[in-house]
Amino acid sequence: MGIGSIWHWLAVLAIVLLIFGTKKLRNIGSDLGGAVKGFKDGMREATDKPAEKAADAAPAQVGGKTVEGQVTGKTESRV
Repeated sequence: MGIGSIWHWLAVLAIVLLIFGTKKLRNIGSDLGGAVKGFKDGMREATDKPAEKAADAAPAQVGGKTVEGQVTGKTESRV
């Protein structure tokens, strides 16, 4: 009775079914399937995002002034 024997794996399957039951194993299978599906969707979104970022990388130019200077002290402004 080696590790590759069909009888070995049938005995392991029978013991697992006796311990956990079919309902719990079915729930574990559906949870695992949902996790894999969520992972695939996340990976698909991650590969789609760089294309969207490249389109958003060139924002429209807005007119205005750039103020350059150095902050020398803290002042409070009252509005």
